[in-house]
Amino acid sequence: MTKTVRRLADGRELLYFDAPGPADARAAAPAAAPGRDAVDRRTLPPVTSAAEIRHDPLLDEHVAIASHRQGRTYHPPADSCPLCPATDDRHGEIPAADYQVAVFENRFPSLSGEHGRCEVVCFTPDHTASFADLTDERAALVLAAWTDRTAELSRRPGVRQVYCFENRGAEIGVTLAHPHGQIYAFPYVTPRTATMLRSAAAHRARTGRNLFDDVLARERAGGRVVLAGEHWTAFVPYAARWPYEVHLYPHHRVPDLTALAPAARAELPGLQLELLRRFDRLFGPAEPPTPYIAAWHQAPSPGPGAADPAEFALHLELFTVRRASGKLKFLAGTESGMGAFMNDVSPESAADRLREVASS
Repeated sequence: MTKTVRRLADGRELLYFDAPGPADARAAAPAAAPGRDAVDRRTLPPVTSAAEIRHDPLLDEHVAIASHRQGRTYHPPADSCPLCPATDDRHGEIPAADYQVAVFENRFPSLSGEHGRCEVVCFTPDHTASFADLTDERAALVLAAWTDRTAELSRRPGVRQVYCFENRGAEIGVTLAHPHGQIYAFPYVTPRTATMLRSAAAHRARTGRNLFDDVLARERAGGRVVLAGEHWTAFVPYAARWPYEVHLYPHHRVPDLTALAPAARAELPGLQLELLRRFDRLFGPAEPPTPYIAAWHQAPSPGPGAADPAEFALHLELFTVRRASGKLKFLAGTESGMGAFMNDVSPESAADRLREVASS
């Protein structure tokens, strides 16, 4: 992989990730791909972020206040997409006329400066594609970009946790249709992770074993496995919150993407692509593309008073808000108001359906 670092017109960082071509596959330091020196010709004011982190003492949780995001780009027409490659008539966030994978600092960040960082990850220059349309090789390049950013952002002062994720579909709240994901570098441990770490610590004290290892062992022995490889298993969890929810775990527990062994790293792209393609077949060909969230959960960095991050296990959580053809699951008063989830689809029937729509 080749990483080329550039700057946008307002000073934000832009990174191109390119897989080596046949000519430079054996080169020690392949040159940057053509077009990576393209200059951002826009006239942009410096990014000013008013993001603020506030603490809720009742829940012991943090909330980012980012009122400047009200002016962010919202559902632009395809010919004005800021994530498509640049042309003579269109100058967006990526100045190159073509790219493979591109990462840049979000122009409207929820977290910035001493309060973290937000980045956008563009998986492909094809505006009409999706992650599921990628080749195994391109998905592996996205994985390499996620890993690179996890390693670099984790080293930044004040960053406690790096979160790589993709939201797809207007039903999820996506405001740019171009296939992309995001990376958040949080200055605190997120509530979901903190809860899992507390549960893992209590399980260790009670049993002497790791909670994530025990969950994976139980699921691999049960009837909700939907896809299994030599190094990974995907399953619908016993207490799934969402109509169709799948967790993907490596068989060997590691804290984050940087720690994956080569064999597990090589197997992952194909399995993730198969899961996404199954999601797109859940509701039949007449239904629009399935909206989903694909979230990589990674261990936080150690910190004062925090639970042991070594107890955490890297895993992917993939779920959709569509519960049936033409029907969405909206968070009800019990779920939004009290955090008490109630699922309309049994995990066992969801697992059955996800096995039925496997690629032939």
